[in-house]
Amino acid sequence: MDKTTNIWLAAAIAGVTMIAAAGCHGGGGSTEPIRIDGSSTVYPITERVAESYTSVHESTRITAAFSGTGGGLKKFAAGEIDIADASRPIKEKEAEACAAAGISFTELEVAYDGLAVVVNPANSWCECLTVEQLKRLWEPGSTVATWKDLDPSWPNEKIELYGPGTDSGTFDYFTEAIVGEAKKSRADYTASEDDNVLVTGVSADRNALGYFGFAYFVENQDKLKLLGVDGGKGCLKPSLETVRDKSYAPLSRPLFIYVNHRSMERPEVRSFVEFYLDSAAEIAEQVGYIPAPEEAMSKNRQLFEQATAKEGAAK
Repeated sequence: MDKTTNIWLAAAIAGVTMIAAAGCHGGGGSTEPIRIDGSSTVYPITERVAESYTSVHESTRITAAFSGTGGGLKKFAAGEIDIADASRPIKEKEAEACAAAGISFTELEVAYDGLAVVVNPANSWCECLTVEQLKRLWEPGSTVATWKDLDPSWPNEKIELYGPGTDSGTFDYFTEAIVGEAKKSRADYTASEDDNVLVTGVSADRNALGYFGFAYFVENQDKLKLLGVDGGKGCLKPSLETVRDKSYAPLSRPLFIYVNHRSMERPEVRSFVEFYLDSAAEIAEQVGYIPAPEEAMSKNRQLFEQATAKEGAAK
């Protein structure tokens, strides 16, 4: 897998990037940028797609940021952005907020991801955790404080926990899959919507444990140790193969973008979304994700054509 560019790394640290060019051709020529926000997990795909698009359509400006899936969908429902990146499906209350604001949208499944459970490379005792151990560790009111609390043969040393913030779709997905209910988690851990902060924390502490999207492990595998997860069928680690065939359970998931139909009245938005769908499979692999299955991509094309047909009829 290719390393992401220095431009992407700098943008990821800042949590926001703007791709802009002063050329005079391609993309529709609007001075208004295409605005995208949401999941930090989907961000690397969207950012790379945006870079590729603006290298050809030089007059199109794209701003991309990550405030978490929940944060992005709040902005989407408020009409502040054109596209929301999401690492979980939109919730009913979020869809209702869009409807109340008169915002109709299309959901497009762009890739698959596995959640990585990681520790510091100096951790020599833990290679795999069961779903039950992870639940005991992360559930509200957890009494697990040390490694010994998880396994009597492990060190009597305090576990330092790192994980996504509560606006993150990764947080929602992990808590639902592991704890049994979305957003139910112990609160005494270092939380951030920026996965790079979590990588830095785990890589600096021998007793740290954290979780985030698999692509962030791939990008930082020289300073992290990947654990296996036993979901009842033996210990497996996330990989392109185990996420694609869903054997890495229960921590494999689809990733989405949500597109505002009103935004697609702008030709540069339609053009960008079409480019996104055409290039998502290749770019997903470049940045460490798993392309969505062919049936999902075929459905995406149908949904996109239906949305653009509605937009055309509405004019």
